[in-house]
Amino acid sequence: MAEAKKLTEDFFLRDVLYVAPDLIGKIIVIRSEENILERYMITETEAYRGMEDEACHASRGRTPRTEVMYMRGGRIYVYLIYGIYWMLNFVTGEEDDPQAVLIRGIDGFYGPGRLSKALCIDKSFYGEDLTVSQRIWVEDEGLRPAFSCHRRIGIDYAGKIWQDKQWRYSVCL
Repeated sequence: MAEAKKLTEDFFLRDVLYVAPDLIGKIIVIRSEENILERYMITETEAYRGMEDEACHASRGRTPRTEVMYMRGGRIYVYLIYGIYWMLNFVTGEEDDPQAVLIRGIDGFYGPGRLSKALCIDKSFYGEDLTVSQRIWVEDEGLRPAFSCHRRIGIDYAGKIWQDKQWRYSVCL
């Protein structure tokens, strides 16, 4: 196994359709309140590509909620669903081109709500820079697992064209 390297801004400044599949096999590192580092391999991601993507929050325009999506890639976008679960997203692309990758699965936790709960993700992570943060970042250990592409989940509101995009990426077991 290669020595782990923290991902730099250059990794995240690319288009979401490159970043989302490239995150499969990368390692989320999170520092607990007890100062313990925990590592989890990313096993599933989902891409949301800007204002033209009817499933992307940015398609409704720039708002205080989506402001971080308009920043340079490498930031964290979190939002609350059902009043219970924080969804963990990584912003990608250049400034003013709102794109993000929803982290849908990690080792041991399938489902974006479950993994965010396991990682203790909350509103305080909104806007955090993954490339300099001391409490959460992503590393590359050289793992390149095979993955498959699928339709995105839970976006019925976006219409068939956007539902049928094969922009969900899952590690092959």
